[in-house]
Amino acid sequence: MITKEQSGIDIPNGISLRSELSLRALRLALARGWLYERSDGAVPSIIFGRDEGGRHGNFHPDSYKAICANDAWAKRIEKVHTASRRMRARSNWQWKELDCCNSSDALLMNIFCHPETMAGMRIRNVLNTESNTLPEFGFKPRVPLHAAKHDSTEVDMKIGDLLIEAKLTESDFQSADPKLISRYRDLDSVFEPSSLPIRNGKHGGYQLIRGTLAAYASNCSFCVLCDARRPDLMEIWFKVLSAVRLVDLRCRLKLLTWQELASSLPNDLQEFLMEKYGICGVA
Repeated sequence: MITKEQSGIDIPNGISLRSELSLRALRLALARGWLYERSDGAVPSIIFGRDEGGRHGNFHPDSYKAICANDAWAKRIEKVHTASRRMRARSNWQWKELDCCNSSDALLMNIFCHPETMAGMRIRNVLNTESNTLPEFGFKPRVPLHAAKHDSTEVDMKIGDLLIEAKLTESDFQSADPKLISRYRDLDSVFEPSSLPIRNGKHGGYQLIRGTLAAYASNCSFCVLCDARRPDLMEIWFKVLSAVRLVDLRCRLKLLTWQELASSLPNDLQEFLMEKYGICGVA
């Protein structure tokens, strides 16, 4: 297991996770000569690009090589960053969403596109899945709505019969008006609606509600992946989970931290996660 002290990067106490990731990314970019830019904002992010040598600072080299060799994965990392257009005058490449140092999708792909991640049983045991098939990113589960319609939104990843929603520095799991939630065919069968978290007239944890309904409709499991440094996100998930009526479905719903996952990953990937994200595996 790689410890925080072994990362070689001194991080000030008390800074936000977003600030920590930006600081780590900047120090690594400067030390290794990676191509990068800084975004605007109160807490600027580091945006990496692919340099002339084919290196991309936001990805583990083996993961990036595998991504580029897979058409579906390569297409995933080409989604244009929302700030790209207004930054083109300063940058000599078009920013992509997964170029950003605090992208949870990039972290997810770093782990699950690495050629050794799903090769052994340890990670499958942690995920509680027998599948070693290639993951599908941006999977559309087509959650049933009323009137024989379906939701067109995505979950971050599907591998075998496991759906995964991943978070890193995002503020929450999105909010939605109760009218939007009520469109789902199985809402009353799966949840006690009055127990779902609500604030300022909107339901919190919208992505979690959708993911749970997707797991129910497709007979899959649903896992929330977040950082151990984000207890606020865990709390939202537990609130949604407590509103689930069905005991058998609750058994297919889980929470896993990046830190818990890291302990079962290849050593070189553990080192990368520790240096770049401060994610240290737990014993």
